[in-house]
Amino acid sequence: MNSPEESTADHDRAEQSGHAPHRREPRPPHGDPRLPIEAARDALTVKRVFGDAYVADGVTVIPVAKVYGGSGMGYGDGTGQGPAGEGAPHAEGSGGGGGFGVIARPAGAYVIRDSKVSWQPAVDVNRAILGGQILGGIVAVSVACVLRARLRRRR
Repeated sequence: MNSPEESTADHDRAEQSGHAPHRREPRPPHGDPRLPIEAARDALTVKRVFGDAYVADGVTVIPVAKVYGGSGMGYGDGTGQGPAGEGAPHAEGSGGGGGFGVIARPAGAYVIRDSKVSWQPAVDVNRAILGGQILGGIVAVSVACVLRARLRRRR
């Protein structure tokens, strides 16, 4: 690999001769690019959705969750002109990145009692409270708008 001084000199000679500098091939990313995808595949299994069944007092309960997930990767490479000025070094680039995320929320449970299966949904109290607060806010704004419109008509 050339030193920064040699790279700059090569580039300057290419500019003087009217030829564009040779663009290097992109560097391969560090690490295994399949790693986030394999990790997502391992995390998004049926075991994440259906928990282990357990029996209590002759009733079998199978917990169920909603599982969302995704993964992505990116990579970049580049060369370019550094800051303007005489003898300014030429910029080089590199890049990489990747990741994934998983969200799991309880959905409910299948309950098996006397050979009959029933679904018992999980109630998310925080969501119910948030929904009530949002509805209350919408009602308050609506009432304020109606009252304001009535006051304007009286004038």
